[in-house]
Amino acid sequence: MGGKYTKRYTEEFKRDAIALVDSLGKTVTAVARELGISSECLRGWYQRAKAERGEGQDGELTGAEREELKRLRRENREQQ
Repeated sequence: MGGKYTKRYTEEFKRDAIALVDSLGKTVTAVARELGISSECLRGWYQRAKAERGEGQDGELTGAEREELKRLRRENREQQ
């Protein structure tokens, strides 16, 4: 569970970790183990990246869609 000392990773580190999963053909768990990070953490980054590329599961929003949804919700609150 997220504790007091949650690690933060740079966007560059996340991109590189995701690229390793794609390029090496290894499982997310294997790459996470090699990098010394949580497999759940890498899996989340990987799934988010796939959704951004439009490769996510049906019903998943892309990053652009998430941003638009936030914007529309904010506008809706302001109008109410």
